[in-house]
Amino acid sequence: MLNNIKIIGCGYIGKKIAGFLKTQGISCHCYVKSESSKETCLAMGYPVTQFNLDKIDLALNNNLLNKFNKSTIAYLAPPQRSGLTDERMENFVTSLKAAHAVPDKVILISTTGVYGNCNGEWIDESCVAQPQAERAFRRLSAETQLIKYCDKNNVQFIVFRVPGIYASDKLPVKRITSGEPIVNAADSGYTNRIHAEDLSAICSEALLENVKPGIYNCCDGQPSTMNDYFIKVAEALNLPRPEEISLLQARQQLSEGMLSYLAESKRISNKKLLKHFKTKLKYPNLTSGLKSL
Repeated sequence: MLNNIKIIGCGYIGKKIAGFLKTQGISCHCYVKSESSKETCLAMGYPVTQFNLDKIDLALNNNLLNKFNKSTIAYLAPPQRSGLTDERMENFVTSLKAAHAVPDKVILISTTGVYGNCNGEWIDESCVAQPQAERAFRRLSAETQLIKYCDKNNVQFIVFRVPGIYASDKLPVKRITSGEPIVNAADSGYTNRIHAEDLSAICSEALLENVKPGIYNCCDGQPSTMNDYFIKVAEALNLPRPEEISLLQARQQLSEGMLSYLAESKRISNKKLLKHFKTKLKYPNLTSGLKSL
């Protein structure tokens, strides 16, 4: 199993997982869509294959799909940009069935956005998914399709519901320096996060170890407001604090995309993750994560 790890959709987190595994002396094979992504992976020393999930071409991909048989897969490919169903996951599952290629285990990165707006309440994995944003519907679609396939084919699965990801090279610098205002503390809902290094370490444990299958909220368990996040990042980088406005003003000034994030407030519990995983969080809160900058 350790020599048959596949990363499908080897983007930002995929490369960090591949790098983490490499430090453990473990090789994995990366699958990407674009030529530029392929060249990046090759430059980093990772075996890589181009694989287009936007269409099914069994004649072209049959040999490739056979390599997924008895493999351990990290499925990190995002859904397409519109619609309620994850068509890429649909094509992936359909292709596995047609090729009779059955993996041993599949890890999926989803989103805590599937819970929708919870008005600031604490949420754990027992809470019903009630997505509001279209992107969250697509993620829940991916979860549902994968779990159905895995249950039917006796494949282990682990679904990580992940909130915002941050790291030294993944901070909202452009947003803070753009002059665009942020919602003030009184009107700002709760948001959750995970450091990229912690996420990649946890995903690596899921790939390598015999972890209890199921759905896990993968976050640091220390939520704060979006206002708090932007202010602390600005202070850590010695940037001017953004202007603060009311939620009413924000509805008139901010983009629909940002407003959709502001419309959801929830505090995500990571107790199940901490119970079943051996990995200790290197950055258990935002303050420790920003101190590393």
